[in-house]
Amino acid sequence: MAANVDIVDFLKRAGFLPPDAPAALHPLTGGVSSDVFRLETPGGPFCVKRALATLRVAAHWEAPVERSGFEVAWLRAARKFVGEAVPEVLFYDAAANLFVMSFFEPETHPVWKAELAAGRVNIGVAERIGEMLARIHAGAANAPEIEAEFQTTGLFEDLRLRPYLRHCAEVHPDLAERLTALADATAASRITLVHGDVSPKNILCGPTGPVLLDAECAWYGDPAFDLAFCATHLLLKAVWRPTHTSAYLASAEALHRTYARGVTWEAADGLEARAARLTSAILLARVDGKSPVEYLTATVDREFVRRAARRLILAPPPSMTALLAAWANELETR
Repeated sequence: MAANVDIVDFLKRAGFLPPDAPAALHPLTGGVSSDVFRLETPGGPFCVKRALATLRVAAHWEAPVERSGFEVAWLRAARKFVGEAVPEVLFYDAAANLFVMSFFEPETHPVWKAELAAGRVNIGVAERIGEMLARIHAGAANAPEIEAEFQTTGLFEDLRLRPYLRHCAEVHPDLAERLTALADATAASRITLVHGDVSPKNILCGPTGPVLLDAECAWYGDPAFDLAFCATHLLLKAVWRPTHTSAYLASAEALHRTYARGVTWEAADGLEARAARLTSAILLARVDGKSPVEYLTATVDREFVRRAARRLILAPPPSMTALLAAWANELETR
């Protein structure tokens, strides 16, 4: 299916659309790992997503398109725990690596990344995300039937551990032993269902609460990764937009606080320590990994993140509370 019209024809042949239904497909911007479209039909708009074999990043980065199936499985599993906080899958074809899900109008569901960038920092959104992640992690923990669906460590390695932690180990040889050990320990974890890409670009701010999208990195592993990945983005925003630093830091604290309240499946201390180490490493990876954040364009900002993250990796904070305090101190003494 090279052309957009082929997708419409395919959906008609597959029975999702009536053969004579008028339908139009419009590309949506921002997709790095997939083609994403708005499908206009008489029954309303839908979202169509098709995985790409080569990601749209500067470095050459390939990933198996079969990840669409795991994203669909994550959406269906997570919906049991958080309901409409994730989209509903309406159609899926494994051979085409394509699925259709509910569409959320941008007028009522702005992207959290855009809201944060504009300085509209609603701490309640971060609180709800923390609650949502904890409910998914608690619901799927110690569930052999869910674990059996997500034998995706190789995929998680390709999409997260290798381009982030292991790539940084190559860029920073003096940190290689620490970063490699962290990647190895994370890869070996089997605790609960992990989203793997809890980023503001994948979260919509809806009238009844946030909606979490894009579960292409779905994996049954370490829940600390989801907390760390989301917290990292809020900490980086504080570097990028210093006029809103206090609000970004407060959001990171709220995310952590509400998430921590829901940790019932394991000892909180162990999860906290893992999340702090992962956050430190991911901070470094967002400037020196294969997928650096595009908004930190100033050399001085990238250098600050690099120096501060290296210090945290070399002297790991024992908890997320300690890590957030250390990052705040780095910003104050910048």
